[in-house]
Amino acid sequence: MTDTNIEAARHNMVVSQIRTWDVFDDRILELLSRAPRQNFAPAALRNLAFADMQLPLGDGEVMMAPLVEARFLQELAIKPTDTVLEIGTGSGYVTWLLSQLAARVHSVEIRSEFTQRASEKLAAHSATNVELEIGDGARGWPKSGPYDAIFVTGSLPVLPDDFKKQLKVGGRLAVIVGDAPVMEARLITRLTEQGYDSRSLFETVIPPLRNAPAPDRFVF
Repeated sequence: MTDTNIEAARHNMVVSQIRTWDVFDDRILELLSRAPRQNFAPAALRNLAFADMQLPLGDGEVMMAPLVEARFLQELAIKPTDTVLEIGTGSGYVTWLLSQLAARVHSVEIRSEFTQRASEKLAAHSATNVELEIGDGARGWPKSGPYDAIFVTGSLPVLPDDFKKQLKVGGRLAVIVGDAPVMEARLITRLTEQGYDSRSLFETVIPPLRNAPAPDRFVF
């Protein structure tokens, strides 16, 4: 894909996918208009980097569809002073997006090979405010919290309370909850020490986090 084609594909992504999915935040639109998504996509799928689809990363993992990334970024309303937790580094692309919006990003990935690849790409794109850690984030990552925002890049059959407790008061959590074929994207805001607001955003399906807690099942 030539530079001209990349620019055209990125423009079409923003105009045809992102804007039509109720993403109107100028800061998010500007960021996506210059984001090097093609450099974080698997090499064999670089030509599909701006397509309206999930891209496989291997080991059952995917890059989210661009419109899901964009909606979550808009709903999280990340400020330049925020500390953000990302669960599931994956390709490192969402990590890079978060690094452009927040003061500090802590990204946790259970697969060390993913972390290594993401580290190289993030360094190549001058993401200097990111800390990558290898570990199991299926119940969050309390050691660097509390956080102003949490972005979970894999789904959770049930949402552990651990995630909500790792938010600062006023903090926001973007997460996809449920089982296929229907999952619900939610925005959860911590209003007080004990109080939370949960808002349904849209329905989608993405692979679950490894070791995600399973719901209790009735056995007859």
